[in-house]
Amino acid sequence: MEIQVCIGSVCHLKGSYEIINKLDELINSNGLEDKFKIKAAFCLGQCVGAVCVKVQDTIYSVQPETVTEFFENVVKKQVM
Repeated sequence: MEIQVCIGSVCHLKGSYEIINKLDELINSNGLEDKFKIKAAFCLGQCVGAVCVKVQDTIYSVQPETVTEFFENVVKKQVM
């Protein structure tokens, strides 16, 4: 499954690379590297909130300080 993280200008300034690194760390530490692939994306069209992260067909606003909660509540539920 693909997780797209926006790295456009606005999302970059809001911490998109921190989010990519933390998601990668969480995926690996939970043994899910064969289930998820993180891909950088350019503008996902919802620049008003936090960093845009797309899982399946849903776009979420994620902040560096909420990425662990996002992983637990959204990403991990995709494999259940």
